[in-house]
Amino acid sequence: MTESTHVSAPVSASYCTPGPAPRPEPAAEGPFAACVLCREPTEYPESAKGITLCPVCEWQEAQRTACSG
Repeated sequence: MTESTHVSAPVSASYCTPGPAPRPEPAAEGPFAACVLCREPTEYPESAKGITLCPVCEWQEAQRTACSG
C-alpha cells in the first residue's frame, strides 16, 4: 500500500466577514428616500439607487448578518 498525502487549502480567518456594501452618499437636504422595510425616511436622497434603509433598520440588518462565530 502507498501512503496518500492530503493537502488542504489554507483557511482564511476572514471567510465570514463580508466586504462593505456600497452605500449612497447621505443627502444634505430632502426629499429623502423611504426605508424599504418600515417606510420611514432615510438619510439618503430619493434618487439613491438600490436598497435604502433607515438607520434603525440598517443597524438591525447588520446585526442579523453579522458572523456569529
